[in-house]
Amino acid sequence: MSAIIKTTNLTKIYGNQVSVDNLNITVKQGHIYGFLGRNGAGKTTTIRMLLGLIKPTDGQIEIFGEDLMKHQKTILRRIGSIVEVPGFYENLTARENLLINAKIMGVHKRNAMDEALEIVGLQHEHKKLVGNYSLGMKQRLGIARALLHYPELLILDEPTNGLDPIGIKEMRRLITSLAAERNMTIFISSHILSEIEQLVDHMGIIHQGKLLEEIDFDTLRKRNRKYLEFQVSNDNKAVMLLEKHFGIFDYEVHEERTIRVYSHIGQQGMINKMFVQHDIDVSKIIMSEDRLEDYFTKLVGGGTIG
Repeated sequence: MSAIIKTTNLTKIYGNQVSVDNLNITVKQGHIYGFLGRNGAGKTTTIRMLLGLIKPTDGQIEIFGEDLMKHQKTILRRIGSIVEVPGFYENLTARENLLINAKIMGVHKRNAMDEALEIVGLQHEHKKLVGNYSLGMKQRLGIARALLHYPELLILDEPTNGLDPIGIKEMRRLITSLAAERNMTIFISSHILSEIEQLVDHMGIIHQGKLLEEIDFDTLRKRNRKYLEFQVSNDNKAVMLLEKHFGIFDYEVHEERTIRVYSHIGQQGMINKMFVQHDIDVSKIIMSEDRLEDYFTKLVGGGTIG
């Protein structure tokens, strides 16, 4: 599968401030790539460099296998984007706004506006003044504008920011449908962990301008499985009993005589009874699962995202 976006040691410095520091990311064709980080981590600066809005201090950007600096004009024609909050003429209708943008972009297909509005679910709202649109509708209209020229790559900067739960759900459905039905590659930045988790195939985590890790979500989900946790008086004896009496081999022994069992979820009562019968004291039993928040916190060294 070919790389649509590839950065090599991408760096942006403002004075003495390093905003993006030797960033190496790879976004593969047809994937939804989540670019996750706290506000101020360098997400928007990276996106502005990907779109040619600002020049890197150092490093290289390849999009569609070509150097962005050398082929910027032809590359950008194949990209749709929303950076921050999309702006529109609020005294005009959605279709009138899109018509103006289509002329500026050189889009001559007559039904391009109607197709874009239908994709984002605004086909029945095209006569309403944009000033009367909700924030969620304006965000969808922004995506419609980004789709006018039938791009192969869609770059979205915090598209769910400020939306209510219904708007977030609609945006999530729209993004997944664009990837699934149109084989569109989507690069989406966010500081909302739960939204990234429900949307993307791959994820890059940026913190203070540095890429901490790139990971696919199948791998992350395997890491973050549910488990039963037992705090016992004798962990060596306990694991021998787990293997002998329950055939449990998918477990981990942690510090403080704590055992995590990744199978037999719901059978903690039977396991506890077996421990007690064999003179093992059980001081704690919990059923838990690592969350994306836990994973993020481990990487950035504490605190919450936002």
